[in-house]
Amino acid sequence: MLRYAAIDIGSNAVRLLIADISKTSRGYEYKKNTLVRVPLRLGDDAFLDQKISDRKIEDLIKTMSAFKNLMDVYHVTTYLACATSAMREAKNGLEIVKKIKKIANIDLEIIEGQREANIIYANHIEETLDIRKSYLYIDVGGGSTELSVFVNKLPVASRSFDIGTIRILDNQDKDETWEEMRLWVKEQTKHLKNLAGIGTGGNINKLFKMSGEKDGHPLPFLKLRSMFNDLNSHSLKERITVFSLKPDRADVIIPACEIYLTLMKWTGIKQIYVPSVGLADGIINLLIDENLED
Repeated sequence: MLRYAAIDIGSNAVRLLIADISKTSRGYEYKKNTLVRVPLRLGDDAFLDQKISDRKIEDLIKTMSAFKNLMDVYHVTTYLACATSAMREAKNGLEIVKKIKKIANIDLEIIEGQREANIIYANHIEETLDIRKSYLYIDVGGGSTELSVFVNKLPVASRSFDIGTIRILDNQDKDETWEEMRLWVKEQTKHLKNLAGIGTGGNINKLFKMSGEKDGHPLPFLKLRSMFNDLNSHSLKERITVFSLKPDRADVIIPACEIYLTLMKWTGIKQIYVPSVGLADGIINLLIDENLED
């Protein structure tokens, strides 16, 4: 059996996804075998100091070495490792890439925002879209938000903005970036009717599970706003105990909610679909497209 692996080095967490690849009548598909998530919070260093600290570099290298060992044990045939916003911003990013190659023997690519959006496209969300609707695809990470507009199942515009959950928590988001995002999204969606949202990222996945909505059904704006108000009325400690949230999820879920709600308000979106995929899934799909599809 073919096994592919995706490594996603984000601003909040680092993930390894190992997937089993099989051929079906519909083409090649994958099934998640193993998912490991380590909350390293590289963004705290990158957005405040513009460099990753020695302690976090050490933790990252240890994590990459562990991921390499896991990939070897699982007999992974192909992998792709990508780093996003925090490593893009860190002045010592390329130096860290070289250390990871030397010590953990992993080839790591620091990807630009557009490449990040393109990898998320590889999830082929458009195949499940209703052709009668237009969609704003919102992927919220720790350091950036990737936006794409789909019309007639085709992406017509995409853009990456330096607005993310860790950046907001560290007060490193800028008013002019928010305004730039507002103007862009208004311009791209002003002529579109029946506009719905698609949300990806760990926070919206968690919010969807908490909402109790059935899989495949959208999360209404009013329900998301109500959940945000409820979460925001509790302290960080209370969010961990009352809502059973992990500590590294309990803080970022608030700014994530703010980003989704703000974009939905600006565009008049009343509901958002949550397909439970992210960058790691996109990497697996990209590997399938590049290595297996005719």
